[in-house]
Amino acid sequence: MNALISVSDKTGVLDFAKALHAQGIKLLSTGGTAKLLADAGLPVTEVAALTGFPEMLDGRVKTLHPKVHGGLLARRDMPAHMAALAQHGIDMIDLLVVNLYPFEATVAKPGCTLEDAIENIDIGGPAMVRSAAKNWKDVAVLTDASQYAGVIAELQAGGISQKTKFALSVAAFNRISQYDGAISNYLSSIEFEAGASVPVRTAFATQANSQFTKLQDLRYGENPHQAAAFYSDLHPAPGSLVTAVQLQGKELSYNNIADADAAWECVKSFDAPACVIVKHANPCGVAVGQDALTSYSKAFQTDPTSAFGGIIAFNRTVDLAAAQVVSKQFVEVLMAPDYTPEALEVFKSKANVRVLKIALPTDVRVSRNTQDIKRIGSGLLIQTADNHELNLSDLKVVTQLHPTNQQLQDLLFAWKVAKFVKSNAIVFCKDGMTMGVGAGQMSRLDSARIASIKAEHANLSLQDTVVASDAFFPFRDGLDVVVDAGARCVIQPGGSMRDQEVIDAANERGVAMVFSGVRHFRH
Repeated sequence: MNALISVSDKTGVLDFAKALHAQGIKLLSTGGTAKLLADAGLPVTEVAALTGFPEMLDGRVKTLHPKVHGGLLARRDMPAHMAALAQHGIDMIDLLVVNLYPFEATVAKPGCTLEDAIENIDIGGPAMVRSAAKNWKDVAVLTDASQYAGVIAELQAGGISQKTKFALSVAAFNRISQYDGAISNYLSSIEFEAGASVPVRTAFATQANSQFTKLQDLRYGENPHQAAAFYSDLHPAPGSLVTAVQLQGKELSYNNIADADAAWECVKSFDAPACVIVKHANPCGVAVGQDALTSYSKAFQTDPTSAFGGIIAFNRTVDLAAAQVVSKQFVEVLMAPDYTPEALEVFKSKANVRVLKIALPTDVRVSRNTQDIKRIGSGLLIQTADNHELNLSDLKVVTQLHPTNQQLQDLLFAWKVAKFVKSNAIVFCKDGMTMGVGAGQMSRLDSARIASIKAEHANLSLQDTVVASDAFFPFRDGLDVVVDAGARCVIQPGGSMRDQEVIDAANERGVAMVFSGVRHFRH
């Protein structure tokens, strides 16, 4: 039995090769890998000796040879193939171990040049992997160090099973797909501008090649007649929903996951202890407080009716006090960076509650998607993600009355919440708490009215609140509605043809208004 080993990342390969040698398997290798094995005292034959042809062109050509690909592709069950091998003196290769030049890591480095990228495009490696993977019944192909231990265990137990060989083949073709997709994405984003001798990288490639891995099949999609599955990015960002560990509860549904993502993305945007309650992808209650219990109690007050069966996210550890209060309500999904043992004991009595633990990233910015993608008929809409952060220094006071310091803090809070509410969004807030949320209406006026109605149903007074509008007021009537409800300070992007009309209305009504200069549509 022959094994050909040619790896760029040599993690674990020496121990793996030693285990192969212990099984009586002959080792073949290339360049640096061959030197590593030989220096460790392992008997190894270089591919150049096998082919009778030296490595050339700075290693660009070394395994592209019939004695390599013939040994990988020959079917053992076909006499004609075996006769051809014998005629040309080609030995069979039964096991291939290859990982590829680090193209993805290279292009991710700041300052990577087109030349650097090109030189890290592997040619011989993918060719060998494809040959071995195609002939999976006869050849086992390993493309990742995580596969080493399982293969050795099967060899020691008598041989690699057909099931394992097929799984390795699928993994190999997936790896080639990922690799080629990364190359295509990079090269498709490179453009030579008119008259330029040096190319530049554009934000959007001429071809988009997305790669995801399936985490689980779901019982159904948004509705029971729709099939669904849950996928993750190949390299998920720390602190993202796909990294969650489910500690208890029923299997997550499609809608659970969509709502949980909305809640988690919102709650992790706050620095202070915060709680976000989401229903049908919209925050129905958001608050900051001294701890998990305080923030939850405030968030729940916003809209107790909608909070029933909602998704709850915390950005702090859930302790016993918070758990005892939360557990009194019907909750679909609960998320937090951690839970005390006492808190988890409380939720054990609520066996259906899906309890997720997600480590908060040290830097929230690295856990956000860089792009948003929306499927349309036979196409995609791709945009950069809305990761804009508003600072106090960005605010432009446009009225005679200026906001107080407390109002400024509430304006920033309200603006952060409005970013996660479906358009048209109107959000009333006070003292770090949502007081009324109007979401997803065709008219901004209706959103404002609904927010007022929500507050009334929750027995909350909107007097002296601040209000955030995710887009500008096209007419003064929208401003009048929120002021009539009790708002004393407003934040909106500005940019309407009738901005002055709305500013004049604010001055007339004696309220303060600031422009953010940024719109937060969320469709």
